[in-house]
Amino acid sequence: MAGAHSGDLEQRRPQEATGGSTGATLRALVVDDEAPALEELSWLLRQDDRIAEVVTASSGADALRSLDAGDIDVVFSDISMPGLDGMELARVIARFVERPQVVFVTAHDQHAVDAFAVDATDYVMKPVRKDRLSEAVRRVVAAVEPGGGAATQGTSEPEDETIPVELAGVTRFITRSQVRYAQAQGDYARLHTSSGSHLVRIPLSALEERWAAAGFVRIHRSTLVSLPHVKEVRMEHGRCSVVLDDAELQVSRRHTRELRDRLLRATLRSSS
Repeated sequence: MAGAHSGDLEQRRPQEATGGSTGATLRALVVDDEAPALEELSWLLRQDDRIAEVVTASSGADALRSLDAGDIDVVFSDISMPGLDGMELARVIARFVERPQVVFVTAHDQHAVDAFAVDATDYVMKPVRKDRLSEAVRRVVAAVEPGGGAATQGTSEPEDETIPVELAGVTRFITRSQVRYAQAQGDYARLHTSSGSHLVRIPLSALEERWAAAGFVRIHRSTLVSLPHVKEVRMEHGRCSVVLDDAELQVSRRHTRELRDRLLRATLRSSS
């Protein structure tokens, strides 16, 4: 197999963008062993004004040869491929001194957790929607260009919130950052912290809207979870769950994709 070694890329400098529309800056490599999928994704990327050039490869080995031959800013790769698959390709790329961003484009969601381990920038499900691909490109731009995501994504954390709760007839106070997850109980919500749970008179839907910017995401019609408290995401037998210090909560199929997207955005912010 032709070697794409980190040392080979160490001395390279970004190329001037050629082709594409004004403002195009990214040189993309698309990797997929299925020709129709390769052609469709390449065509969609060429319609994006931020993409200067699209290079294609039909296997992981071909992708390494392309990476060895020229500067690539981002690799859009399928995962299930014969030979060197997309996950193995990403592990090789992770060893590059100057490594391109990696976006997985796949028909299967069971690899989403593994994508975090190789520091993928995004995880896009097939069939690929134009708006979802555009969001993936935005995340790549935010990762490779300082301040690239500032216009569309706030950088300041919301101030913590104090919540009054009743405990044995006494009003006490907890902070939003102490809440690990919240569960609906009719028109009320039960807030779970490390020291116990508290019932508050506010619908879960109101909490979802109010606390979204603080990292709370709905994982079930009756459950919100705080992403900073999530220790692990598990995929077993096609079912997703999140692990906190003191609980494992099931994620409904409907909310699995949203959770994955939110976790990827959180990872991108923390690494920026």
